[in-house]
Amino acid sequence: MKNRASRAGLAFAVIAAILTGCAAPRPAPVRESTTPPATEALPSSGGQAAPALRQEGTHVVRPGDTLLGIARQYGVSVKDLTAWNSITDRNQIQVGQVLRVVPPGANSNAGAGAVTQPVPAVTQPVEVVPGRNGSEVPGGLKQEPRGGKQPYSEELWASLRPKANVVPTPPPVTPAVPEPDKAAGETSWMWPANGQLIGTFDEATNKGVDIAGKPGDPVLASAGGKVVYSGAGLRGYGKLVIIKHDANYLTAYAHNQQLLVKEGDSVTKGQKIAELGSTDADRPKVHFEIRKQGRPVDPLKYLPPR
Repeated sequence: MKNRASRAGLAFAVIAAILTGCAAPRPAPVRESTTPPATEALPSSGGQAAPALRQEGTHVVRPGDTLLGIARQYGVSVKDLTAWNSITDRNQIQVGQVLRVVPPGANSNAGAGAVTQPVPAVTQPVEVVPGRNGSEVPGGLKQEPRGGKQPYSEELWASLRPKANVVPTPPPVTPAVPEPDKAAGETSWMWPANGQLIGTFDEATNKGVDIAGKPGDPVLASAGGKVVYSGAGLRGYGKLVIIKHDANYLTAYAHNQQLLVKEGDSVTKGQKIAELGSTDADRPKVHFEIRKQGRPVDPLKYLPPR
C-alpha cells in the first residue's frame, strides 16, 4: 500500500513538471519597425508616387503634359527643351520622365535644394484665317487679300473694288450739271446668260436679276472692262466675278461653278468669264448686278429687251 502511494506521488510530480514547462513564457517575435521613406504624389498624377523633391532646374512629366505646355510654363522654347534633353520625337515624352528646363550649367551657382519656379502660362487666343487652299494661317496673317467668306454689306462690297487715286482739284466755278442716267445708249450691254429670267430687281431683297441655266453654261461679260475681283470672299454670292467698265459702272456675276478670269484681266463684251453654277445658291443660276457709283440699279433698264 505504501509503495502504491509513492508511485502515485511520483507520477503527480512528473505531470506537474510537464505542465509547468508548457506554461513558460516564450520570447516575442522580432519585427522590423523601420518604414520606408514617404513619397509624395505629384498633383493630378493619378496617385503615381514621385520623389518629394525634384532636382533643381528640372520638370517631372505629368499626365497631359506636352513639350509646348512645359516650354510655356518655364518661359523657354520647345527647340531648347528638345536640345537640352536629347529628344528626337516631340510626341514621345513619358509620364514621370524628368526633363531639364534650364540650360546645362545654368544653375551651377544656385544654392543646394533650390527648385526652379515655373513661369505662369498665359494663353493668348490665336486667330486662324483660311488660306488660299483651305489651309489655316495662325495669327491673322493672310496669304492673300481675301482669305474667307464675309457677310454682305455695302462697305464690304466697296472694299472689293480698288480705290482710285483721287487728285485734289479746285472747285468748279459753275455748278456741276448732273450726269444723265446711262440706261440705254452710251454703253452697250448684253445679257450674261441665255436662260430664263427667274428673279427681278428689288433694292431691298434682290440687288440684281437671276437667270436660270444648267451647270457649266457659259457666263458672258455684259460689256468690256477690267476684272477687279475674282474669288469667293463675299458670303451669299459664291464664286463671284466683278468687272469695272468705267469710272461709274461695275457688273457682278455670282454663283459660278468655275471662274475663268482673274483680277487684272481685261475682257471684251461677250467674252466667257465663268461657268454657270450653284455656289451659295439653291439652284444653278447666274445672279447679275449692275452698279452705278457703287449703288445697285435695275439691270432690266440697261439690258436689251428679249
